[in-house]
Amino acid sequence: MSRVFTPKVITGNALIEGDAVWLTADNRWTRDMAEAELIDDEAHADLRMIDASTFRNAVVGIYLADARSGARGPEPLHFREAFRTRGPSNYAHGKQVER
Repeated sequence: MSRVFTPKVITGNALIEGDAVWLTADNRWTRDMAEAELIDDEAHADLRMIDASTFRNAVVGIYLADARSGARGPEPLHFREAFRTRGPSNYAHGKQVER
């Protein structure tokens, strides 16, 4: 029996800054997960991963992360992904300064 595909977002880390980033439907990287493309089809996810892999000079460590539809856009399902949306934990910089 095959597994059921659950909704995903494509994520990775910005090469220079190291920030967590997510791929949007219009093929750009954002630091706000709510702007990410929520993918609910496995074949489409495979194609989008191919697209994402073309950004080798800007983003590293790309992967599919489980997500769900939320009021503002995609939301993380797992603690690791929720943690990544908040920015670095060592001191206030990046996303944490903006809050």
